[in-house]
Amino acid sequence: MKKVCLALFLTLASTFAWSQKFGYIDSEFIINQMPEYKKAQKELNEFSLKWQKEIEDYQSKIDKLKQEYQAEEVLLTEEMRKERLDTIATREAKLREIQKNYFGFKGMLYLKRQELVKPAQDKLFQAIEKVAKEKKLAIIFDKSGELVMVYTDPTHDCTDYVLEELGLGDKNDKVPTNK
Repeated sequence: MKKVCLALFLTLASTFAWSQKFGYIDSEFIINQMPEYKKAQKELNEFSLKWQKEIEDYQSKIDKLKQEYQAEEVLLTEEMRKERLDTIATREAKLREIQKNYFGFKGMLYLKRQELVKPAQDKLFQAIEKVAKEKKLAIIFDKSGELVMVYTDPTHDCTDYVLEELGLGDKNDKVPTNK
């Protein structure tokens, strides 16, 4: 009886699995077509360059202090040497803190990315969800991520539908290639 139930279950499960519809998209291709994402990336690059320049300027000041110390080291008393080395160490610690605040985990760049890119990502995911419901798809895979897709049948590619849903029109001349 257990074998019959198991066989029946496996038959029903495989039938159910075969009745599911799947599709795939290339989210990297899609999001790079979105004007709001391009604008967000441009703003992020501007912030990043500004912060990097600030860090480089601060580093050059520290380098100048080190050069001055090395040039005057033989003329300084032990107390003056210690004071200068402490100043340099303090500034280097401050520089590391600035770098962490700008570029570290949950730093300003991360927060800016969340603020600027998230709306475009949310819009993309809403379009994907709408396409999935309209096409009655159980699952949509993203071939631009870590998922390895050895073969993709172009008939299941939903990238164009998502682009149309986002109002980015027919992009047949820019169809992504299989990875």
